[in-house]
Amino acid sequence: MSAALHPRQALFEPEEAVPPALPVCDHYSGVEPRMTRSLELQAAMGPVFDVTLDNEDGAPAGGEVEHAHLIASLLGGRLNRHGRVGVRLLPWGHARFAEVLAIVLASARPPAYLMLPKPRGVADVAAAAAAIDAAGGAGVPLHALIETHGALAEVAAIAAHPRIESLSFGLMDFVSAHRGAIPQWAMSADGQFDHPLVVRAKLEIAAACHARAKVPSHSVVTEFKDPAALREAADKAARLLGYTRMWSIHPSQIQPIVEAFAPPIAEVDQAIEVLLAAEAARWAPIRHREQLHDRASYRYFWQLLERAERTSLPGAPALPADVRERWFAAPPAAG
Repeated sequence: MSAALHPRQALFEPEEAVPPALPVCDHYSGVEPRMTRSLELQAAMGPVFDVTLDNEDGAPAGGEVEHAHLIASLLGGRLNRHGRVGVRLLPWGHARFAEVLAIVLASARPPAYLMLPKPRGVADVAAAAAAIDAAGGAGVPLHALIETHGALAEVAAIAAHPRIESLSFGLMDFVSAHRGAIPQWAMSADGQFDHPLVVRAKLEIAAACHARAKVPSHSVVTEFKDPAALREAADKAARLLGYTRMWSIHPSQIQPIVEAFAPPIAEVDQAIEVLLAAEAARWAPIRHREQLHDRASYRYFWQLLERAERTSLPGAPALPADVRERWFAAPPAAG
């Protein structure tokens, strides 16, 4: 009998688009001490979260170029141990966009991704992508913030752009773009899940990403001293709205976000049982605990295990050692 197929070989077509396996937390920082502290945390915890160094909101007005040099030095520095550090650029059309971009791309280590803030639509994304590629950044994945009316109206086209890896929702700018028509409470940890216009925007972003195998990243929770509010928001983002990634703006938010986006232990155990039984049946339909399963549920459970692996914190692996060795120790063989 031939060797057992790896789940990714058995359950997915070779040409099928698969979302990038990004960490579930994207931690933003822009002030030098906080950027350094964020990189220290990532070096200690491992690449269970990304760090985004912010050249848009983090730079003082008029100091964008100097801030870009600082970011480039941190990108290429000793604290960037895992290669999971990205950069938020200036908006496309900013007078210093090209200069800041050149400085960032000249770093000793390239960014893991570049975030494009405030695109007004797919034309801005395409123009920024072309400029990045021409500047030598063709190999750097692009993320974009959906925070304007134009970007939301064209979110499907933006998600379909081949250079885009992930889309984030920019809650604060989106609310501000409504010129007072959306009340301030809609930016709170609770309110952003209640106001219909905000929820509509979140759902459209998530749906566009999933339809095109891109990663939807949820907006911030500004109440960083309220861990219960953060956990509830992260849980809603992951369980109700279909987000697979979320922003952090304070170090205390990182671990709760990672934990909220991790699948429950009982579901991980169920997934392992089903997939082992499916593998033994050579991926044919099975009956397990009086439930029928086939490739549709196998795919679901495999993706759940992949998320469990991405959210494993140091000293607390989400998967048993034998499962990690069986399916995650090395990429599946070709063929």
